Amino acid sequence: MTILNYVSENWGFLVLLLGMATVLYSDTYLEKRMILRIAQTSVMLFAYSVSSYIETYLGNQTELSPFRSVLSAVDYALVPFILVSVIMIMYPMQRLYLYIPALMNAVLSFISIPTGIVFRFAQENTFGRGPLGFIPFFINALYLVYLIINLFYHNRFMKEEFFIMLYMSATAVTCLIIPLFSSSGNTMWFTITIAIDILLYYVFLLQQFSKRDPLTGLLNRQTYYSDSEKYANDISAVITLDMNGLKKINDNEGHVAGDTALKTLAKCFWKASQHNQRVYRIGGDEFVILGKNMTEDDVRALIERIRKETSATPYHCSIGFAMKQKGKSIEQLYILADEMLYAEKQRYYAESGIDRRK
Repeated sequence: MTILNYVSENWGFLVLLLGMATVLYSDTYLEKRMILRIAQTSVMLFAYSVSSYIETYLGNQTELSPFRSVLSAVDYALVPFILVSVIMIMYPMQRLYLYIPALMNAVLSFISIPTGIVFRFAQENTFGRGPLGFIPFFINALYLVYLIINLFYHNRFMKEEFFIMLYMSATAVTCLIIPLFSSSGNTMWFTITIAIDILLYYVFLLQQFSKRDPLTGLLNRQTYYSDSEKYANDISAVITLDMNGLKKINDNEGHVAGDTALKTLAKCFWKASQHNQRVYRIGGDEFVILGKNMTEDDVRALIERIRKETSATPYHCSIGFAMKQKGKSIEQLYILADEMLYAEKQRYYAESGIDRRK
């Protein structure tokens, strides 16, 4: 057993980790918490690969080493923590209580060193399961089920986001199941798969920065133009939205307050929308929703949901919409919707007595 042998057997995995470390070091887009989470997962993957490599080497010896039990406990303990970390990367709003099963598993794994409750080794250096030998597999399965449930529970993802989540979930399940029917061992399957998944998700996150508005997190103007062409045949409704009174907030309370108002309304629009409705911020206080395969009743229901969401805030917006018409482009529908919006905005200012110029 040498370092050179380890590097040779894990070359692809190590290249991925070093590449990830390089891009994370120079990253200027992701939140610090996300960068630390990805780095933490990478470190655990590296520790798992080293521990498993040494444990496998010791398992091939004729005499039992006391270190083999320690390394096995480390291996059993690390996998659930890695899975939790992957879940926290994919779904950042998850709570820390997810770590409880992983902590319980780690405690049982290390208690097993003197007691053999999860695993044990005979003097002949042969492996055996204890009475709780399948607990680590059960806990890993729980995390994988939780991962899949979250994938379909968060069914409001856009198509591209859903597919990257589906891919990561499927590969995470696969890399833990296939080794059960393979003689090649679990380490390489697991470490290389999770490392690739994290790298792909990192690339996906970076891609989102080019598609989304940095203030509100909604899709941006460039994506609106792209989607107008890409989904032209499916778009049946264009809904325009414009905040009322933003200038007054900016002048009286400052632009930070104005940004807060825009972010609050953006959240309302997103919460009110459904999976076939894509929400964009295309200007200062201008928003658009493109609806695919929607009826006019669907549009009115969406507007009602938006009214309900915004009524719980101190802010107000005007709304207009236009349904798909033969011979009219998305741009022409936008103009029609904007005319309805402008008429509503005029009524709002007339009824409220607010001078839009002040």
